[in-house]
Amino acid sequence: MAKINVLPKHLAELIAAGEVVERPASVVKELLENSIDSGADSVTVEIKNGGISYIRITDNGCGILREDIRNAFVSHATSKISTSEDLESIFTLGFRGEALASVSAVAKVDVMTCAAEDEIGTRYVIEYGEEILLDDAGCPKGTTIVVRDLFRKTPARMKFLKKDVTEANAVAGVVDRIALSHPEISFRFIREGKQVLVTSGNGDLLTCIREIFGKDFSSDLIPAEYSGNGVEVSGYVSRPVASRPNRNMQFFFLNNRLIKTGTGTAALSEGYKNSIMVGKFPSCVLNIKINPSLVDVNVHPAKTEVRFSDEKAVFNAVFYACRNALSRGDTPKQVNRVVTDFYKEPEKPAEQLKIVQPPKPATDFWQHIPAKPVETAPVVSETGVKPVEQVVEIKTDEPKRFIVASSPDSESAVEEKTEDILLKSPSVAPKPEPVTAPCEPEKKDFEEEFHLIGEAFKTYIMCEYKGKMVIIDKHAAHERIIYEKLKRENGERTPQLLLLPVTVTLSKEEYSAILDNLGLLNDAGFDVEDFGNGCVIVRECPMEISADDVQDVICEIAGRFVEKKQDVMFEKLDWIFHSVACRSAIKAGNFTSRLEMERFAKQLLSMPDIRYCPHGRPVLIEMTKRELEKNFGRI
Repeated sequence: MAKINVLPKHLAELIAAGEVVERPASVVKELLENSIDSGADSVTVEIKNGGISYIRITDNGCGILREDIRNAFVSHATSKISTSEDLESIFTLGFRGEALASVSAVAKVDVMTCAAEDEIGTRYVIEYGEEILLDDAGCPKGTTIVVRDLFRKTPARMKFLKKDVTEANAVAGVVDRIALSHPEISFRFIREGKQVLVTSGNGDLLTCIREIFGKDFSSDLIPAEYSGNGVEVSGYVSRPVASRPNRNMQFFFLNNRLIKTGTGTAALSEGYKNSIMVGKFPSCVLNIKINPSLVDVNVHPAKTEVRFSDEKAVFNAVFYACRNALSRGDTPKQVNRVVTDFYKEPEKPAEQLKIVQPPKPATDFWQHIPAKPVETAPVVSETGVKPVEQVVEIKTDEPKRFIVASSPDSESAVEEKTEDILLKSPSVAPKPEPVTAPCEPEKKDFEEEFHLIGEAFKTYIMCEYKGKMVIIDKHAAHERIIYEKLKRENGERTPQLLLLPVTVTLSKEEYSAILDNLGLLNDAGFDVEDFGNGCVIVRECPMEISADDVQDVICEIAGRFVEKKQDVMFEKLDWIFHSVACRSAIKAGNFTSRLEMERFAKQLLSMPDIRYCPHGRPVLIEMTKRELEKNFGRI
């Protein structure tokens, strides 16, 4: 049996640090929580190189006494609790006494602090667990902690860090969440020397949300609150029309502490049941207040996982807060109508007005055929090709005369004609022949074997083909056809330029994922640029999707990138094609004309390789005449 050894102090600290400090964002979270517990109402965060080389946290809290500064960096040393009973009534964010010890074990830490009762401040320097300096310092009331060269002496941890911009976005996400949990505190975030976030600290949550996520996001929120059975819920939820394709913009706080709660997520979804589309999710910023004795926050070192003693009470509180918010605040959006002289009643009598009917829209959505000039084919005679005759108007002062002229290359004589019919009708060009879609088979045997029956539930196209009854799921089939088209055009497609670029507000994780995959989005037909502070701007998108769907598509793609970080580039691009195809395909329940159904069914049946949609569902099912007769008892 192997001998059991007691680990050295430094090695034990490194193991403990691995539970608390995973990346620069972990350091910022722990230090910010200490600043909040110190009673600060103003906190500044500054990072460089994503926080790997430099992190500075400055607050105006109570500071640290000189006689306590060494103990603050000892593992499991804390001012938050002293007895086991204190664990049942934790109101502070930190209480485990591991943060400073874990950070100092893997980085250089320089502390400048001054307590209210101290006449002079203190400077304390500790590098990778070893004390370097303890001396007097001139500094204002509060604490400033500078962390440098994170993981420099632990290369095994360093290699798991992402690019600087990715780590910086993770830090920004932490600052956003902590600022949302404490709107009464003013937060300032400086990134690479540039100030990117300032919150007012006026205590108004909606103002804080607007300062972090912008006006577009905050304008679609409605207040939510409920109190009962010892649980109080307050905050904001989104209107159903502003739903998103993922849950990345759902923020839950417990007694002003950021948490992950399956109970809250389930209650929120249930509260929006029958008010939101399937596959869509609401956004929220909700704070749950409960007696600390009824919840256990000492589940994980990160303190984001909690356990409730009464899950049902928490579920009901979140559920009714959502239902009440929707019943009171979910009103239809008002469209501001601009009244101009154009809308005034005309002065002329109604009988003198000439009503012009607008042109009818194209009825074929399966394939857009560009307009081409109609040319009359040359007539072949025994002597050769006869030039095309054209009607030309002779502009003179005399009454209108028309001539029929041959091709400009011909030197034949011009014959004047003054036929009355030409004078009555200025257009004598031959009527264009109807353009036949290339997808429509022209073989006679196909026409004889195909017969369109109709459509069921505005979803399934039914037809008879080669002695079988074929039922087609029009959305699944159309989605697969578009998906195959996108794959064939990979790298050669022509995107559409948006008349009004679309700005998309994302969570910091989504924002970072999009910036890491800009080249991939460009290959898929999107022109996406960084718009700063969690926003991207889309200037071009694939021709297949509508401009109204761009925001949802980008949010959906961003959520996928965050969820499936390990996917290779090919899988990511393939999934983008899936998303675009699904958005642009005709939806179940949409009206389809008989001509459209016939053309589409013929197109699909002429493509035997398409049998499943990109999600794996069948696009059609077949039933032979014998199977049908067997079901009716004929055989």
